[in-house]
Amino acid sequence: MPTSAALALFDFDGTITAQETMPEFVRRSISTQRLRLAQICLTPVVLANRCGLASSILVRRTLVLSCYRGASAGHLETVGLAFAREYLPNVLRDNAMRRIAWHKAQGHTVAVVSGALDFYLAPWCKEHQLDPICSSLEQRDGILSGRYLGAQCVREEKARQVRARYETSRYSTIYAYGDSPDDIDLLGVATKRYFRWQEVDAHQGTDV
Repeated sequence: MPTSAALALFDFDGTITAQETMPEFVRRSISTQRLRLAQICLTPVVLANRCGLASSILVRRTLVLSCYRGASAGHLETVGLAFAREYLPNVLRDNAMRRIAWHKAQGHTVAVVSGALDFYLAPWCKEHQLDPICSSLEQRDGILSGRYLGAQCVREEKARQVRARYETSRYSTIYAYGDSPDDIDLLGVATKRYFRWQEVDAHQGTDV
């Protein structure tokens, strides 16, 4: 099977943006009272995470459950669209946007692979003509259950979802960009890897 143009895979938080985006989205999408209750639920899990006793996956799972169980999916879609248009432009890295523009100008397929929620990442990607691969929340009849729909798009799940979405053998070159150890599996998909915007030798394994 002949190869085609390159594929470029970008982590979002910390790579395209200068900071984590989900905390601000949470603050904008739930009431002050619910935010306070969520902070009470999160405190022991966050402390356990800092001590190495709880994973970041558990922290996010607890956050979603405490903040969004019983919430309206329609409300989050509305907030997410506004967040993508009004907040995200203020935290984007100029170098990241220039690199994305370069890939698009070369005719490369460009995807954003992130644990961020689709409520705001999907509309942002649509505006910039990028493919979103991200986390979603389970809903029933428009009401959120407080659980993720499937696995969170983090760590090895990033690589799994990329391979499920794209036939990677068809691409002559695969670029990947990340900024944290959680992106190691994503970088492992690539032939050209960039960690914190520095190229990593593709032959040294995933020890970035």
